[in-house]
Amino acid sequence: MKYSSLNYNSKKVGFLDAVIKGLAPDRGLYFPEKIPILDKNFISSIENYSNNEIAFKVIEPFIGNEIPKNILQKIIEETLSFDFPLVKITENISTLELFKGPTLAFKDVGARFMARCLSYGNKIKKHNKITVLVATSGDTGGAVADGFYKVKGIDVIILFPKGKVSKLQELQLTTLNENITAIEIDGTFDQCQDMVKSAFIDPELIDKIKLTSANSINIARWLSQMFYYFIAFKNRPNPTKKLVISVPCGNFGNICAGIISNKMGLPINHFIASTNSNDAVLNYLNSGNYIPKKSIQTISNAMDVGDPSNFIRIQKIFNNDLLKLKKTLSSYSYSDKQTESAIKEIFSYNNYIADPHGAIGFLGIKDYFISQEDPSSLQGIFLETAHPIKFANIVERIINTKIESPSQIKGIRNLKSNKLTMVGYNELKSFLLAKN
Repeated sequence: MKYSSLNYNSKKVGFLDAVIKGLAPDRGLYFPEKIPILDKNFISSIENYSNNEIAFKVIEPFIGNEIPKNILQKIIEETLSFDFPLVKITENISTLELFKGPTLAFKDVGARFMARCLSYGNKIKKHNKITVLVATSGDTGGAVADGFYKVKGIDVIILFPKGKVSKLQELQLTTLNENITAIEIDGTFDQCQDMVKSAFIDPELIDKIKLTSANSINIARWLSQMFYYFIAFKNRPNPTKKLVISVPCGNFGNICAGIISNKMGLPINHFIASTNSNDAVLNYLNSGNYIPKKSIQTISNAMDVGDPSNFIRIQKIFNNDLLKLKKTLSSYSYSDKQTESAIKEIFSYNNYIADPHGAIGFLGIKDYFISQEDPSSLQGIFLETAHPIKFANIVERIINTKIESPSQIKGIRNLKSNKLTMVGYNELKSFLLAKN
């Protein structure tokens, strides 16, 4: 499998080179030259396969012979080392819990998979050191910090917007130290992300530092998210009904991986991009004009992205045909007030506690069902992307209930937070050059 830049001005590369580069030299995102089709017998008998076996069959065509079978199997085993339970909320709506990993966020899968692929690639390509530069709007930072912690030959630099991540999220990315450096940027997530992209095309940095990114722009982070959708399909409550999946969307990498899964042959009937007030994609679906916006701060902060990088990959999948895209994807946008009401409503169903992102996913399913002539023929699954403890100050106030702290974070509040503070790109560039 070869990967091309979506700016179409860079050479095609193999999987490991695309992972190591992160972004193509022309600043374009890498995209596979073709989307493989899975055997129909595999899909029809998917319940007979373990999660690890499913993940191998799904990802192997995108890697080819660049990673030996036994090593890829071990990478998958270490990546999917926790559960992905499907929990019934209402008669026709369930949630797939993706927060059982070490940092309590769906991004644990992508971060762990990428860290192990990058470590293998670094060894094969014989690079002395790779610097992972990543921007986070919330959960990516903690997942990347944990996934790459103490990995030899890899330094990690994480940029996060000042005052726009939760206290727990900040602790997760600022307390590990070792090969992890957290930098607080006085700005928005979009500004953090733009600084990362600027670094990748800076000739002086490229000449002296081997840079890559661990955002979902990296193919290893992005493609491994396909695993969720196959697991959801395998465990769907009612195989006789058409499956609709609602994804809380920020940078649109997760839902893009879902759409790739569908193109590979996974029979998901429809996708819903559920967003907060950052609604650039919703506006595009309604108007046909994609206009990036300045990000708006909300209580679902991991989705506070005004110009989602991965949407260009979704456009590529459909060859920029808006009508075809709308047959597969719908989008809805919700305010903080609506999100809070949804958290309260979900809690009324068997005391289930949702985080703000999952609550938005739930609302998307509800609104899509209302728009359909025969919603009884559908079953909906929304992705619960983060543990509600990360937003305890918001959720506990809404449901008037204390959230029990999971084992993954017990003691983290007693750790010392270490972070640097910067304002603009020039300051970041000087730091990177001095560090290397």
